[in-house]
Amino acid sequence: MFQRSWRHYRCTLAHTQWNCKYHIVFAPKYHRKFYCEKRKAIGNILRKLCEWKGMKIVVAKCCVDHIHMLLEIPPKMSVSSFMGYLKGKSNLMLYEQFGELNFKYREFWSHGYYVNMVDTAKIQEYIKHQPEEDKMGEQL
Repeated sequence: MFQRSWRHYRCTLAHTQWNCKYHIVFAPKYHRKFYCEKRKAIGNILRKLCEWKGMKIVVAKCCVDHIHMLLEIPPKMSVSSFMGYLKGKSNLMLYEQFGELNFKYREFWSHGYYVNMVDTAKIQEYIKHQPEEDKMGEQL
């Protein structure tokens, strides 16, 4: 019975099968808004950094003033160490690419982030519909 319940997990380490998905939300400093070209660049940079670390992005959205990501992070890496890497490295890459932006102290991201281990289906729906909810909020 134990074997059957774990078969549907495709993520494995030595002697370990895992299914750790985290909903992570973080924002730029002062909730700075970014549009078009900058949003695409931010998305590409975050995608590239996740690939380099071997993290799988289940679903992600780059909203106007924050980022939603649903990531598979293996148990061998802590969420906090990965987020330190992701925000730190992307900060440097963004500064190189968009140096003309006035980054105070060369910091693009605000301190901290939100993380939750969640039911995948509910969060995927939430992230997919988040831009629509943002637009509704702007219309009020």
